[in-house]
Amino acid sequence: MNEELWDVINHLGEERERWLGAVAPPIFQSSMFAYPTVDALREAVAKEMDVPFYTRGHNPTVRLLAIKLAALEGAEEALVFSSGSAAMAAAILAFLRSGDHLLCVEKPYGWTAVLVREMLPRFGISAEFLDMRDPAAVAAAIRPNTRMIVLESPNSWTFEQQDLKAIAALARPRGILTVCDNSYATPLLQRPLALGIDLVVHTLTKYLNGHSDALAGAVCGSRKLIERIFRGPYMSFGAVLSPHDAFLIIRGLRTLPLRLERSASNAEKVAHFLAQHPKVRALWRAATGERSPGGQLEGGNGLITIALNGGAAAAERFCNALRRFLLTCSWGGYESLAWPLAALYPKGYEGPLPKGLSLDMVRLSIGLEPAERLIADLEQALAAA
Repeated sequence: MNEELWDVINHLGEERERWLGAVAPPIFQSSMFAYPTVDALREAVAKEMDVPFYTRGHNPTVRLLAIKLAALEGAEEALVFSSGSAAMAAAILAFLRSGDHLLCVEKPYGWTAVLVREMLPRFGISAEFLDMRDPAAVAAAIRPNTRMIVLESPNSWTFEQQDLKAIAALARPRGILTVCDNSYATPLLQRPLALGIDLVVHTLTKYLNGHSDALAGAVCGSRKLIERIFRGPYMSFGAVLSPHDAFLIIRGLRTLPLRLERSASNAEKVAHFLAQHPKVRALWRAATGERSPGGQLEGGNGLITIALNGGAAAAERFCNALRRFLLTCSWGGYESLAWPLAALYPKGYEGPLPKGLSLDMVRLSIGLEPAERLIADLEQALAAA
């Protein structure tokens, strides 16, 4: 991580001389801000995206977080939301209307899939899920009314990557907006905007916060695009972030490089152990460096997915036997987690699954504990499986 990014995390936007020298930025826990005259009030209303007036539109603590996220992603602007799902929904709905067509990567985050598959058709927007590892397949799927391509690289569970630069290059001349969920990589490992992507979405709940105590999302991009989101779903839907949660995520950013490095280092050791275990049928991690499309993903994080011999029952026994890994969803915190795919379905489910997924799969989020302690827990749980 270069010195410029350290300065963004620890200093950008923190006008400490205005805050009585406070090292940690204050929480502006106010729903509104007053002005001395009607003219001043009128000006604040007209510039609500840029000045404090009503906290739904602009709050100093929330704005500080947005400034830092935009700088980390190399964006002109950013907006922060109450969840990653809200951020993705706003990024999509701000630009589509009835009659439009959307292409979405296969196996995206679950609630992105619900939005695309179930909700968009209600508004007359057609959508198609596509394996986007081959840019030529993306080009072939584009229709005259395609207006947006939604990417998630690496994507959920099996961590396939799309060639962001190649897809951006075929989309932009056609006037197609590209949106990429960059939650897996964070801006430290991948910067989609530099590859030509139009909008970057984050669930800040994961690595960027990193303490499992705040839910949030963000959209980063050009001023023009972010203003359109602000004037549309951001203000009308009102899924904005609270000042206190913004404060927590700013706190989390301080240690992001160190946490990400430790999680990735631990995951390397854990993955080496799991890859050689006879009860592990398959293991997935994201390809990085030269093995990543165009070298776009510079490093790994703590996510590993495994599939176990013995099917869903073995995966369930394995998870129930874990002692150091907590059984829950999400990822990117300081603690290690296990999330069995079977938890998303009724017990004994035998129906269809998304392409490439099976009920013997378990996603592991490797945290900051000593790797040897995690491996010992996995070993005894695999014995129970």
